[in-house]
Amino acid sequence: MAAHTRNTKILAVASGGGHWIQLLRLRPAFAGCRVTYATVNPGSRADVPGCAFHTVPDGNRDTKAALIFMALRILILVLLVRPHVVVSTGAAPGYFACRFAKLVGAKSLFIDSVANAEDMSLSAKLATSHASRVYSQWPRVADKFGVECHGSVL
Repeated sequence: MAAHTRNTKILAVASGGGHWIQLLRLRPAFAGCRVTYATVNPGSRADVPGCAFHTVPDGNRDTKAALIFMALRILILVLLVRPHVVVSTGAAPGYFACRFAKLVGAKSLFIDSVANAEDMSLSAKLATSHASRVYSQWPRVADKFGVECHGSVL
């Protein structure tokens, strides 16, 4: 990404739990930018005071209807925010955000969870076809799947 300015809009998206915690660890990289956060847990708003915050429905491949609602909510969010960059640390919300980023000309970065030490997650595998960049936090996994590795978020 080019030099950060107050005009650079970032949409930072993750599901809950460890994905959200890893996304929060990236906050120093967002300094000087306008950041909008999105996740599945409304209580996570407290983690990003003073920042724009949205919740999206939780869903996965076992809950198809919820997954469709999530995708639609992420699409609307991308169209409303019109980010320059989408950053995700994972799961389905991040995949959809990276997929829809192209609609508004945004770059996208998907960082697979540090928990995926042997294989990439399904959402990371899907993101490789849509995200500008996909990273694994494990060099061996990055080599195996042809994605990038620049160390761990943790």
